Amino acid sequence: MQDFLSCEVDLDALSVAGALNLHKHLNTESPLVDVEHLLCHTLSCSRSFFRTWPDQLLTTEQAQAFLSLLKRRETGVPVAHLTGRQGFWTLELEVNASTLIPRPDTECLVEYILSLDLPENAQVLDLGTGTGAIALALASERPAWQVVAADLSDQAVSLAKRNAERNNLLGLEFYCGSWFSALPQPRHFHLIVSNPPYIDPSDKHLDEGDVRFEPLSALVAQNAGLADLESIAEKAGRYLFDSGWVVLEHGYDQGAAVREILQRNGFYSVQSYKDYGSNERFTVGQASGGHDREDLIEGGA
Repeated sequence: MQDFLSCEVDLDALSVAGALNLHKHLNTESPLVDVEHLLCHTLSCSRSFFRTWPDQLLTTEQAQAFLSLLKRRETGVPVAHLTGRQGFWTLELEVNASTLIPRPDTECLVEYILSLDLPENAQVLDLGTGTGAIALALASERPAWQVVAADLSDQAVSLAKRNAERNNLLGLEFYCGSWFSALPQPRHFHLIVSNPPYIDPSDKHLDEGDVRFEPLSALVAQNAGLADLESIAEKAGRYLFDSGWVVLEHGYDQGAAVREILQRNGFYSVQSYKDYGSNERFTVGQASGGHDREDLIEGGA
């Protein structure tokens, strides 16, 4: 690959050569897409530029910068960490190693929430917001909703705030703390959503792919990955208005367990929904015995 870059090279030839080289060194499903993202980052252009100007020549400096990124990608470093950004919904988000990289399958959860019959000024809580992906996607589609986002990591909260500013979504509230205890005072919501840690600490997939470069604290939970899901479900009813919704993302094989957790904690209309790969990816339920007024919550967080 280094010899290939010693002469003038156009975008089309470089993307093909880079993809072949990446495929040889790394088991990735989409080497050409990865290469194009890295080239776009190097050239500060969109992927449509490739279709319009495939014979565009790179300078030596640009080619060397791309090669440096490609070598790091060959070691498994996620493309999002190399470029510092990731698309989610209609947004472009800053990402870093302090939290999870937003996945396309989580967009299915956003689609579902937007289909719910919630009040025009719905109160929404996103627990474990990370980059802010879910909270910001909802706020972008429903500007009148009052969206609150919380995360245990102060780095993640700072990142989510920057992403809100980056996408000109300035009406959200951000708090740092563990689940509901992050809230500065008791309050009720029409919707509580979370994509919490849900991977079993012994899961072999933790040694594969992009998750090797993501914080374990955002990935794993005790009790076969269910501990945080249980914690949220046990307390969510105290923070929901009557018939308010809880929406929980989980692992592909955890649907039955999460349905049982929600039902055990008094939720009704419990149902799981599939992601783009036809795996059960999130489970929802409505609160019974919730609150229809802004009174104080007994029992705390």
